[in-house]
Amino acid sequence: MKEKSKFKQNHLLGIDHLSVEDIDQILETAESFVEISTRDIKKVPALKGKTVVNLFYENSTRTRSSFEIAAKRLSADLINFNASVSSLKKGESLKDTVLTLEAMNPHIIVIRHSASGSPKYLTTFARSSIVNAGDGFHEHPTQALLDALTIKQKFGTIRNIKITIVGDILHSRVARSNIILHHKMGNQVSVVGPPSLVPREFEKMGAQVYHDFEAGVKDSDVVMMLRVQGERGAGLYFPSIREYRKKFAVTRERFALAKKSAILMHPGPMNRDAEIDTYLADSDQSVILQQVTNGIAVRMAVLYLLKGVRNESID
Repeated sequence: MKEKSKFKQNHLLGIDHLSVEDIDQILETAESFVEISTRDIKKVPALKGKTVVNLFYENSTRTRSSFEIAAKRLSADLINFNASVSSLKKGESLKDTVLTLEAMNPHIIVIRHSASGSPKYLTTFARSSIVNAGDGFHEHPTQALLDALTIKQKFGTIRNIKITIVGDILHSRVARSNIILHHKMGNQVSVVGPPSLVPREFEKMGAQVYHDFEAGVKDSDVVMMLRVQGERGAGLYFPSIREYRKKFAVTRERFALAKKSAILMHPGPMNRDAEIDTYLADSDQSVILQQVTNGIAVRMAVLYLLKGVRNESID
């Protein structure tokens, strides 16, 4: 890998805090880790002697697992914090929990929390670098970055792209991070869904709002489907799943309105035959599993750029 300039950030709190140069550097670094992940021996010593804490207050499969794999492939020591069996059950505050963990001298704390702004709050007192793995309805920056890497792999660029995001935009931190990222890169972003889940306020973020699937998806390069977040009460925002599927599920006929070269994305977990037809989810134009694979490379890149050896090869 070529010598690189020092990463400008001490934390990854959201896409909103990153410059275009920061985004490009993360993606370029992640591309190197994609290559490393194809080797028989996938570990590199970039974070040897460093400690990473996974502090997850919400359930997660893909994000937590990929951060864990990323840390281990970088040779870091890893602490997985299980909120369900911790002192939180005894009433310990988030601040006291983090201060206790910091007494063990970690270098990076990766946090997922239901409260928007919790990662930024940690930076007011924590010495560790803080990585946002999803905070409330706010942001999920590494998901948007891995989505961007997947798009770049398919089209050779992350610029001059038309992306359409469909579904429960209101409750989606993935949608917000993607809208911010693509707006920064100068791309055209459309959001589609029922008015109750796609309010006009998203126009203030630079997205075009559609309440008609066919109009929103036309000539898109990327179609990203989101699930309806029933656990956040989204099911109360429309009459029934049957009605929602009738108007906003991606079918072969609707996907055909996008460009012939278009790709289909989904951050997971998918509700097959609810928001996405099984045929399309498993089709050649689907990059859903590629997104999962790229999640490891992007999270390796983020951890490495925050605390890895500077200006040296990662090989």
